Amino acid sequence: MPSTELQRSLCVSVHDVAPHTWPQCERLLQAIREVADIPVTLLVVPAYHHHPVTDAARYDRLLEQRLSLGDELALHGYTHLDEGLAPGCLWGKFTRQVYTQGEGEFSALGVNEARRRLTWGLEWFEHRGWPVHGFVAPAWLLGDGAWQALDDFAFKYTTTLSRFYALPERRSLLSPSLVYSARNGWGRAASRQGNSLWCGMLQNATLVRLGLHPNDAHYPRTVAHFQKLIEKLLMTRQAMTKASFVQKWVASLDRHDRPQWKIAD
Repeated sequence: MPSTELQRSLCVSVHDVAPHTWPQCERLLQAIREVADIPVTLLVVPAYHHHPVTDAARYDRLLEQRLSLGDELALHGYTHLDEGLAPGCLWGKFTRQVYTQGEGEFSALGVNEARRRLTWGLEWFEHRGWPVHGFVAPAWLLGDGAWQALDDFAFKYTTTLSRFYALPERRSLLSPSLVYSARNGWGRAASRQGNSLWCGMLQNATLVRLGLHPNDAHYPRTVAHFQKLIEKLLMTRQAMTKASFVQKWVASLDRHDRPQWKIAD
């Protein structure tokens, strides 16, 4: 019988996977492999920014290969563009237009539109015969409508910037994602320092998440930093996909929640 004890875990994910971004994603995957051959969760966007796809068959073969190597493919929105109604307050304008640069696709959708986009994404996976266990909203922004829509699907997990959720029960685990800024030199330096600090603060955490984005591949210091971070984390953690983690985590929770029966003498 397999053990349900949960080891301290590391989940590395590559965001915004699409034909348009694949060269950068491939460089990130190669940089990870230079440290260790670990399973990675690829967050796939079926219609990224509405860019036309010139060689869909080759792209599909590349993702099929990643699956055969033990990686996971998760749904990461449909277009990765915020096409909802314009924000009506300053905070909404900041989060949706400045912080996310207009990419928080599921931040302000009504339940029906969120449901449509999730359906389109799952149909894209189904057409290729690929399993999909998780949904991660672009920029980790899930509005009320998106949360409601998730109840209609069989996803095993979703994540926000700070928490990992097991679905459909929405059991949650505090797990801030380590992520790098790529907008300017000051932001990149600050994010490297911040991730080093977070890594120390999360030393005893059940799960550490590291999220990489295509633009990270352009900056050698960022690449070198996340390579060292992965190397350090692997000294005390088991790397796994998010789908594997949620399975092990829920099994561990169920084991500890199960009543302990005392056998009478």
